[in-house]
Amino acid sequence: MSTNHRQLVEVRGLVKHFAVENSDDVVRAVDGVSFEIFRGETLGLVGESGCGKSTVGRCLLRLIEPTAGEVKFEGRDVLSLGRTDLRELRREMQIVFQDPYASLNPRMKVGDIVAEPLVIHKVGTKKDRRDRVAELLKRVGLDPDYRNRYSHEFSGGQRQRIGVARTLALNPKLIVADEPVSALDVSVQAQVVNLLQDLQQEFGLAYLFISHGLAVVEHISTRVAVMYLGRIVEVATAADLYATPLHPYTKALLSAIPVPDPKHKRERIVLQGDVPTPINPPSGCRFRTRCPIAIDECARIDPELREVLPGHEVACIRVPGWAEAPASSSESNL
Repeated sequence: MSTNHRQLVEVRGLVKHFAVENSDDVVRAVDGVSFEIFRGETLGLVGESGCGKSTVGRCLLRLIEPTAGEVKFEGRDVLSLGRTDLRELRREMQIVFQDPYASLNPRMKVGDIVAEPLVIHKVGTKKDRRDRVAELLKRVGLDPDYRNRYSHEFSGGQRQRIGVARTLALNPKLIVADEPVSALDVSVQAQVVNLLQDLQQEFGLAYLFISHGLAVVEHISTRVAVMYLGRIVEVATAADLYATPLHPYTKALLSAIPVPDPKHKRERIVLQGDVPTPINPPSGCRFRTRCPIAIDECARIDPELREVLPGHEVACIRVPGWAEAPASSSESNL
């Protein structure tokens, strides 16, 4: 792996298996995921519900412990850190949760919620924290006087803004945005996404933006990684992925995006069958049981991510040029 000063996060071979109660089986939620996040960029992570997207984000922050793999943040081995060092690192790695109703303590005033990271990390005096809270609330579009209110007094969009303000309190370099707009109305989604983009420009933030909202991901992402059943099957810049999807699963996902023009009809690709269980995934390519172009070899070959076009990687033996391309999922930069 060549070093890159722009690289902020490096994930290699990430695995998270969950034990099944009263059984020797395991749920293979994440099963060998590799990617990178560069400074100041947004990596969109998309896929169907249950494909392992949120688990990847939580493993990255060690909110849950990975089963195997490697996670590096600015070259530091995140998975080997002890409690004290991990707490220190978490000043630079934060998360915006999906549900703005569940992620805020209803017994705490808004000012205390936003100031909590500062208190935990013993940053500043009480006056410094009050000033910082006022500054953050104003920056996310809320009146600083709201600090004395409780979270139940706010709308969903306002609550998510409070969550974003809390996330920014310690000036992080990376924010994992775990479906941050999926619980919001469409008009409010746009406001929160625009806020995230403005904050990224202002503070140089990097995002791992996890979502199943493909239109939102296209709007906010620099690059996009597509997940299916615990694996990443395609990675490319947002422009390339949406203009020229190569993996049959990506093509099916993109065909489902609604078109705003009623006169324009998009050819919808309807996948057959159900998503296989992550307890016992199919042999070879995990998508083969639903793939419209699968052949016999797909049951034998477990395809790796390979670069078939500049900056465009795919895990599919049916994509032209895949067999000739060198494997790159674990040896080279995305």
